[in-house]
Amino acid sequence: MIKIGDSIRLEPSDGSARQYRSKALAVADGAVHISYPIDEQSGKTVYLLNGMQFKATFVGQDGGLYMFDTEVKGKIRDPLPMVVLAYPGEEYVVRIQRRRYVRVKANVDAAVHPSDSEFAPFVTMTVDISAGGAALLVPPAHAPLLRPGMAVELWLVLAMRSGEYHYVQTKASIVRMADDERGMAKMSVEFTDLAPQDRVRLIRYSFERQLEERKWENEQNK
Repeated sequence: MIKIGDSIRLEPSDGSARQYRSKALAVADGAVHISYPIDEQSGKTVYLLNGMQFKATFVGQDGGLYMFDTEVKGKIRDPLPMVVLAYPGEEYVVRIQRRRYVRVKANVDAAVHPSDSEFAPFVTMTVDISAGGAALLVPPAHAPLLRPGMAVELWLVLAMRSGEYHYVQTKASIVRMADDERGMAKMSVEFTDLAPQDRVRLIRYSFERQLEERKWENEQNK
């Protein structure tokens, strides 16, 4: 899927919002050899240590944006100096929708607060989530007090695959109120004041959930 000459962007898996750009110089079995990456903020060359982990993204031949987990495996000179990244294979590469953030099913712990005392704060969980918005369950007592167009404040707890927890706070606007398949009240919201680093974290969280779903599907089909 990834080809020689493809541009690659690397984002550290530790939650940092920094981005490094590079290019695929060779594709071997289980590895991608890239040029020494450049920090997009400073414009300087970055020297990566073995074992460092990243989310790597590239544009495929179909114009789609793809992402995979990778790790620095070493450095070689053949004849140019290159960094060796682990490549997990096409089955672990996820296509990312660029015009609309991918929404994944996930039960993320959340707290909902009013912007102007319209209702009492409550804790709940999401039904699904993306880097652009979420759907959340609503306690019966609160459902009549919420309506489309209302502004709320959200606190979300993202449990990452690494064991880390990221706490996201953002303003949001209620898009619609509905009932889920169990008859429970559900509200869909759009994030309106999400910090760039939190959007990156939500994209990573969604990506990890996609990988988990794909892994589960592969195990079911064995």
